[in-house]
Amino acid sequence: MADLWTIAAAQKALREGDVSSVDLVSAAYRVIEKDEGEGARTFVRTFKNAAITQAAASDAMRKMHVPQGPLAGIPISVKDLFDVSGEPTTAGSKALAGVAKPAQQDALVLARLRAAGAIFLGHTNMTEFAYSGLGINPHFGTPLNPWDRLTGRVPGGSSSGAAMSVVENMAIAAIGSDTGGSVRIPAAFNRLYGFKPSFGRHPLDGVFPLGRSLDTVGPIGNSMACCRLIDHLMAGLPVPDADIRPLAGFRFGILETIALDGLDVEVAGGFVRALETISKAGARLERIKVDAINRFTDIGHMGSLVGPEAYHAHRAFLMEYGDSVDPRVRSRIEAAAHIAAADYIEMLDLQKDMQERTHMATRNYDAILMPTVAVVPPEIKPLLASDELYFETNLKVLRNTSIGNLLGRPSASIPVGAEGSVPVGLMIMGEYNQDANVLNIAESIDFCLKS
Repeated sequence: MADLWTIAAAQKALREGDVSSVDLVSAAYRVIEKDEGEGARTFVRTFKNAAITQAAASDAMRKMHVPQGPLAGIPISVKDLFDVSGEPTTAGSKALAGVAKPAQQDALVLARLRAAGAIFLGHTNMTEFAYSGLGINPHFGTPLNPWDRLTGRVPGGSSSGAAMSVVENMAIAAIGSDTGGSVRIPAAFNRLYGFKPSFGRHPLDGVFPLGRSLDTVGPIGNSMACCRLIDHLMAGLPVPDADIRPLAGFRFGILETIALDGLDVEVAGGFVRALETISKAGARLERIKVDAINRFTDIGHMGSLVGPEAYHAHRAFLMEYGDSVDPRVRSRIEAAAHIAAADYIEMLDLQKDMQERTHMATRNYDAILMPTVAVVPPEIKPLLASDELYFETNLKVLRNTSIGNLLGRPSASIPVGAEGSVPVGLMIMGEYNQDANVLNIAESIDFCLKS
């Protein structure tokens, strides 16, 4: 059944009667519940009874030819920071698990997906409070990256369980969040597709906060088409038709400023080979330096925007339950207590300047290309043994994706390289509010790379 794990393939099989929604949901839970599998580290809770009931209802309506939504009968996983009616939202935190009450209603983006027929399988594991790009969780365990499971490498975060649920065929697609790369990093580390929308594209009602100036939500799937469909539904927009075009005539900027520094050899190789294929297809590639991107470093030196915003959101909880929080998460949030209000406002001004000047430098390009993550998935054991290495590696993993968050721009990650090779992601970033364009270009590039 693994060949059905894109939305389009599953929809076709459901329409033609080759499979039922109960079959899809049951197949997902068989993988989740394997004793020797990653299910226990991928999900913090499942909604099995409700999911099977909804699947059976969807099958019954299909048999009676009752019209259903575009996600009817499709099993999807949900990151543990989205409210699901009747379930607690615990943000990967054991401390919250003890005090969180069941949600009264779905997060608004989930309500839209449920109205479209989506079946939610459970809450997926994540870095506590979504505050790391590595995906390590000391409370619920860390899912192991399938690329090198024997060594034990990070899955990417913070949406670690979201990516793992898709790559292990525990869900057809997953809903995650992205404040500094938390959708695109695990997508890249697991040879999946991920999409971060423009800031403000999706409502955040019922979504556990991290950084109010940067928080977005987005999908992870086995195809760019999966991401495009889910993105538009979450935004309350009509389902779009595919717009895959030949690359001849496109003009892409290759961002040199910061984004190409210190790449792992495998990442550099995968990126260069992808660019060669794109160029041979007729696209015009231009290496560009954008001085305004250096504001990214300036903001980082002042402590980052997400730090004080996370402290504002969680300080009361940390005062009461801080001893039960991952020390590496807690220390980073509490360090922001010393950031002055004047410095925070200056960081916001730097962000605005970065956005305005970068737009002037890149507005004539169809998209900007860069590696999604500068490094291959790091080994877990050395990170657990050294706080210094953990924080240094986390910054390196988050570096390229965070640029898009500070700019507020849409960006997609697609896998490059041969199946089974080192996982490398190619990031396609567009102008603010040009989400549909980025999704179409990403799908066009993916089609070219696979041809």
